[in-house]
Amino acid sequence: MFTQFGATADSLSKASTLMFRIGTDAHLYDDPEDVNIAPLLDSKFDSEKCEALKRLLALIAQGFDVSNFFPQVVKNVASQSLEVKKLVYLYLLHYAEKRPNEALLSINSFQKDLGDTNPLVRAWALRTMAGIRLHVIAPLVLVAVGKCAKDTAVYVRKCAANALPKLHDLHLEENSSMIEEIVGTLLSDSSPGVVGAAAAAFTSVCPNNYSLIGRKYRRLCEILPDVEDWGQIVLIGILLRYAIARHGLVKESIMFSLHGRERPHSEKDDSDDDFALKNDASGTSGKYDSDLARTISRCYIEGPDEYLSRTSYANRISFEFSGAKFTSGRSNDEVKILLQGTSPLLWSNNSAVVVAAAGVHWIMAPREEVKRIVKPLLFLLRSSSTSKYVVLCNIQVFAKAMPSLFSPYFEDFFVVSSDSYQIKALKLEIICSIATDSSISSIFKEFQDYIRDPDRRFAADAVAAIGLCAKQIPNMARTCLEGLLALTRQDFSTCDSGSTNGEAGILIQAIVSIKSIIAQDPPTHEKVVIQLVRSLDSIKVPAARATIIWMIGEYRNLGEIIPRMLTIVLKYLAWSFTSEALETKLQILNTTVKVLSGAKGEEMQTFKKLGSYVIELADCDLNYDVRDRARFLKKLLPCSLDHGELEVDTNCLPKQQDLPQVLVKCMFQGQAKQPSPETMDYRVYLPGSLSQIVLHAAPGYEPLPKPCSILDHELDTNHGVDTLGEGVDGTDSLSGSSYEESASDYSSEQSMTVSSGDGGSDETSSTGEVDNTDPLIQLSDTGDANQNQNGAPQSASTDLEELMSKRSLETWLGEQPGLSIPKHVRTKSTL
Repeated sequence: MFTQFGATADSLSKASTLMFRIGTDAHLYDDPEDVNIAPLLDSKFDSEKCEALKRLLALIAQGFDVSNFFPQVVKNVASQSLEVKKLVYLYLLHYAEKRPNEALLSINSFQKDLGDTNPLVRAWALRTMAGIRLHVIAPLVLVAVGKCAKDTAVYVRKCAANALPKLHDLHLEENSSMIEEIVGTLLSDSSPGVVGAAAAAFTSVCPNNYSLIGRKYRRLCEILPDVEDWGQIVLIGILLRYAIARHGLVKESIMFSLHGRERPHSEKDDSDDDFALKNDASGTSGKYDSDLARTISRCYIEGPDEYLSRTSYANRISFEFSGAKFTSGRSNDEVKILLQGTSPLLWSNNSAVVVAAAGVHWIMAPREEVKRIVKPLLFLLRSSSTSKYVVLCNIQVFAKAMPSLFSPYFEDFFVVSSDSYQIKALKLEIICSIATDSSISSIFKEFQDYIRDPDRRFAADAVAAIGLCAKQIPNMARTCLEGLLALTRQDFSTCDSGSTNGEAGILIQAIVSIKSIIAQDPPTHEKVVIQLVRSLDSIKVPAARATIIWMIGEYRNLGEIIPRMLTIVLKYLAWSFTSEALETKLQILNTTVKVLSGAKGEEMQTFKKLGSYVIELADCDLNYDVRDRARFLKKLLPCSLDHGELEVDTNCLPKQQDLPQVLVKCMFQGQAKQPSPETMDYRVYLPGSLSQIVLHAAPGYEPLPKPCSILDHELDTNHGVDTLGEGVDGTDSLSGSSYEESASDYSSEQSMTVSSGDGGSDETSSTGEVDNTDPLIQLSDTGDANQNQNGAPQSASTDLEELMSKRSLETWLGEQPGLSIPKHVRTKSTL
């Protein structure tokens, strides 16, 4: 009974498995030993051939090498079944680049399929030919691409555009002009799908040939909203670069304001030229924002490596573009049409398109229109969790350069529990940039919750953010100091003194924030320094102790109480020196020298003894860094430790002995340096670029072109391109056969799928009968393709003449697909 039950259960399991596999291709990934593929490939039934080809593609997907089936697969390329032909081309396309010599065996079949009436077959043949990376057939592929670029089917023309970068990678310098000509033809296409692919080809083949864009600029701006998402991103970059290279920066934009502040203004009516990022309602420091924004805008044009490598910040400010020109966004139609074309894209479903469109408005739009980018970017934060980090990186740049844009929306940057640490840190930095007098109270309440966050690293960042807000809004410095001092009085005795990620990190950030606030106005914060000094005995974290000891040396002469405390403090530091951590010992040495170098009167002897004692202790320390610092200081201070004061007396000291005294004064008695406004760690790359995320120039990154770097006469050198593209609107007005796409070979459903949103207008059948014997590539096409802009024929290479001879073309198109390499191709291979 149990045996029968077990057998029944087993049969039911097999039946359920079989039913689960019905309608799926899961069985294709079974053990390849189960089915013999070779007999299926030689079968006379198309269904069995499809089964074998699907198994081969499944094995390829699993990483198996099935190139030994190549001859049998090639024979099936002449099959009348569209499904078999498609699978064969997928197989050939996979091995075309890896095994180009074997793929060359099927070149006759590719040539025959290029004249097929079905546009899918023509496109597959072109894709596979372009995948064969051999110089010997590159001229043949180039002429085929040129012919397919004028095809009546949208999908074929799109495949021709995708094939151009592959041809360009072969470094066909002698045919570069012809490749660029084809790019220009495809950019003039009526189908948005083809234009998107042509834009990608433009960036790969000739990204700086703006003469191809000149006469098509307006139409490209108009068709931009209809192009597919990833084509929109590429096309936006092309149009932005052309607009800057052609017209320069917009006078009313923030970029012009930052570039033109140091430039002398000769026209009185250009009141906008004197615009500067002044203090707005936020109460933020306008100078800091303008310096940062100027650096960002300069890096957009010059490139970060060139701009940030200058020796000093002053040299950067004084640098000006020689002969830079500007335009008005209110009167320039080409700038206005670019902004109009990208405005709808600010609400695209693709977050990358939104960021690219926002970058155009950030660079080119007038200042009063830049606020358009705010709500779309904030909407992305709420709707797209996957792209939130990238969007925040771009908002960070915009908010730092122009805080008033996002200051009314500070609540959108409050942290939520699902945010990762990187996103939380970015939000904190943005909040600090856009904080205003009206919003700072709400922000501080939010920060108080962040300090209690279980992620103590984020809590430490929140403490640091309080210090940044206090520096930005001086009116709140007192409130911030009270809260930060309260944090220093908490019990940190149980925290790990060597760690900076837990409670110790919070204490360190609190001390550092207090230090930055004190540096803004030291005379008003004498009592704060005294409180920190008195808390030295309770604070055990080395980095925090080192920061407090630094403040003792830096503000040793501040007020009346601190100078009188120095003797007791130095005695305490000398007593605890041996038990301190490395960074604390080094700071004790520096503070001792600072106090000793400025001491006078009765306390001189006491300071000398303490200094000698501390240096001797350090000279015998186990750490070599401490020993080296002690020996260095001992050489600098021999006179002060032996004779009294550290005053340089040129009458009693030899001249060579003055140098140590001067070094001490320069190193330890100088004023504290203010933080430099340089922005080495900011995101100074173009908005939306990969380089802006990784903080270095990624491969392929290019800054914007120099303003007005192209002239009018340079845009008129390529008039012939548009004439080549005329008529590509669904009818074949050029030489060559027309292709009838009947319902039997290419259904209306397939047409809608392949046309990529063109509405099927390009798939309408043309008049006339189809002549299958008419070759796709004619001798007249070769002559037309090798004519220059003035109509004179260009010199064709010997290889192209031999491959394009009429006899060889007729032989190729008349033969059945074989496994042997044609004689002339074999001859060229041996060459």
